[in-house]
Amino acid sequence: MVRITGTGSYLPDKVISNKDLEQMVDTTNEWITQRTGIKERRVVAENQSTSDIATEAASLALKKAQITPQEVELIVLGTSTPDFPIPATAPIIQKKLGCSQIPAYDINSVCSSFMYALLNGYSSIKSGIYQNCLVIGADCYSRILNWQDRNTCVIFGDGAGAVVLQRDEHAKGVLSLNYGADGNGSHLITQQAGGSVNPVSKAIKNRENDLYFQMTGKKVYEFTISVIPKVAKKMIQDAGLNKEQIDWIILHQANKRIIESISKILAIDLNKFINNIEFLGNTSSASIPMALDSAVKQNKIKQGDKVMFLGFGGGLSWGGMIVEW
Repeated sequence: MVRITGTGSYLPDKVISNKDLEQMVDTTNEWITQRTGIKERRVVAENQSTSDIATEAASLALKKAQITPQEVELIVLGTSTPDFPIPATAPIIQKKLGCSQIPAYDINSVCSSFMYALLNGYSSIKSGIYQNCLVIGADCYSRILNWQDRNTCVIFGDGAGAVVLQRDEHAKGVLSLNYGADGNGSHLITQQAGGSVNPVSKAIKNRENDLYFQMTGKKVYEFTISVIPKVAKKMIQDAGLNKEQIDWIILHQANKRIIESISKILAIDLNKFINNIEFLGNTSSASIPMALDSAVKQNKIKQGDKVMFLGFGGGLSWGGMIVEW
């Protein structure tokens, strides 16, 4: 019914290694690698924005799907680092791509943003409203990090990934899905300044740290390890499959240790998990589509494979799908 016909990704040129971070903040290569599995990450240039890198990834996905920007009927962008608080970034991407005057909007569920955007694109096609949708995940976390906070600045990287969704009456497409949020943990991942509760002017005057991304890492880890394996098991059950029938799992690339822990809890071979966090870091909304594009380019994913996508992040939120490729 709905299938992915094109993937694309974009990485900024600038690389920041763990050795570089040793010169910037009180940390070591060994400390970062042991706790996160990350060795380096990419950072956008001064003249680049989220819309710029999203447009690059989207262009590649459209080329792979062999459709033109004028054939796209809907753009949904998942991001928590938009170009501006107002307007949404998706219309800016629409203009840069040269699309017609189609609907274009953003979704912010932090690191789950791409999966929520994917749900919107999938639903829009399945309902019969559209035939061709462009779904993008892009973030520039380097712009909102406190580079003196070793607990956050060592984790994140910038990047963008995109997929083209199209109607295909012969495709099984999505076999199951599972989405949810637990607002009791919404305070654990925040950027507290800039909204109606704490305007920027107030934050600058009273608490400058509120301008930056903040995360209570231990609590987020506990939530992830508790909830995400249950979500994965439920999706496998709802799809009428067993775990041995899952060919590939693409988790949000939050932390290599989280991926390893979930593999162990599910008793699914770690080799089935697509993993690129070592050289990219946590790219938030971009991590799943970038990992997917990498796997497609390496010819890992074959027609008929059962692929599980599962994102999780601020809110605390999660979103997952099992698709037949």
